[in-house]
Amino acid sequence: MMMKKQITVGDVDLKWDLETGEVLFDGGDVVFFWTTAMETFFESIRDISGMEATKLVLETTGFRQGVVVGSEFKKMKNINTSNVVDWISNTYAPAGWGKVKIVEMDEETKHFTLHIQDDWEYKMNQLKQKELEGIFVPSHYAGVFTGLFGTNFWYKIIHYQNNENPCSVVEYYPSEVTVQSNIHEMSRKQEAQKIKELERMVDDKTKMLQNLVKELSSPIIPVLEKIVVVPMIGSYDEDRSEDLIFNTLSQLPKHQAQFLLLDLTGLHKHISVHTARLIDKLGAAARMLGIETILVGVSPELAMVIVQSENSLKKFECLQSLQHGIYYALGKSGRQIV
Repeated sequence: MMMKKQITVGDVDLKWDLETGEVLFDGGDVVFFWTTAMETFFESIRDISGMEATKLVLETTGFRQGVVVGSEFKKMKNINTSNVVDWISNTYAPAGWGKVKIVEMDEETKHFTLHIQDDWEYKMNQLKQKELEGIFVPSHYAGVFTGLFGTNFWYKIIHYQNNENPCSVVEYYPSEVTVQSNIHEMSRKQEAQKIKELERMVDDKTKMLQNLVKELSSPIIPVLEKIVVVPMIGSYDEDRSEDLIFNTLSQLPKHQAQFLLLDLTGLHKHISVHTARLIDKLGAAARMLGIETILVGVSPELAMVIVQSENSLKKFECLQSLQHGIYYALGKSGRQIV
């Protein structure tokens, strides 16, 4: 039983050996796939890599495969500008790549214009009517020219095949653009996107922490009826001072406060001129609301700082501990703890 078959289509020899399962296309091993199978393959890449990465993968793969084809055929058939027009059509049509033809060629500058019609990628994209544009095939021919002429070629899509255009028109020309540069460009773009995402995350976290610090650094604590405590901790810059004054004054009416106890325990000895002015300003604002301000948590060292300061903090009642302040406020309001 004869298990070997051979035919010649155009300039291409096709051979089958059914005993070994070998198929040869002009002497090279080939594998046949249905267009639907290729569509599944491409769709899987898109699902895993995303659309942008898939475009780069297909463009890079198409170009590199084209370089292999161009280099091999240059060795086999000595392709040059005198026979490339017939060769490209006679070679790719038998392989199921649709109709391709060089319609313009400048031998001096090696500029080519190709008409590509009903190639397998176009038919593949039509299967699910996704209106995707060809990537693999146009870049493949750039690789073919690169392999044939030993000069890096790139391409420009004039228009794609669609309902209005019977074929894709693509220009090819020597260029410094390479798939490697495109890969590096995408890597840099992805890196920049990652940096932006990280910066956005840091900004979001920073805002959350800032809001948390504001809440924690300016708490107002109602300890007993009409008596509230505001602990002052650390140092106060302009923004933190404004937050303290705003949060305190906006909360006092809600608690119907008559006494505001400013706990200075957390300040230790570090009362700056700015902090002293802040206390004076907050006390004066509370007094305008009919609320008496009492300074508590005043250590002997802190008392010396207050006395020596040029601010009028000594006009406020100053007590050693928060407990003393609460008892004082209760006594002034005619109440006591029993």
